[in-house]
Amino acid sequence: MHYTVILHPPDEEGWVVAECPSLPGCVSQGRNEDEALANVREAITGCLLVLNDRARRQAKKAKLQAAEVVI
Repeated sequence: MHYTVILHPPDEEGWVVAECPSLPGCVSQGRNEDEALANVREAITGCLLVLNDRARRQAKKAKLQAAEVVI
């Protein structure tokens, strides 16, 4: 899957902020664009894992069947 990431210009200390608008709250930063992109990639993975875990727990709690789909 592909996610759009917004890169903010470096702040006064030189840090680049990267955020993924598709996943509210999924933000990271780096000393340069490459580092910010690598860090936000990890943040996206973490957000998706948390969301998936929540969905599984909710399904289990509601006694629903959970299935996996590869995208």
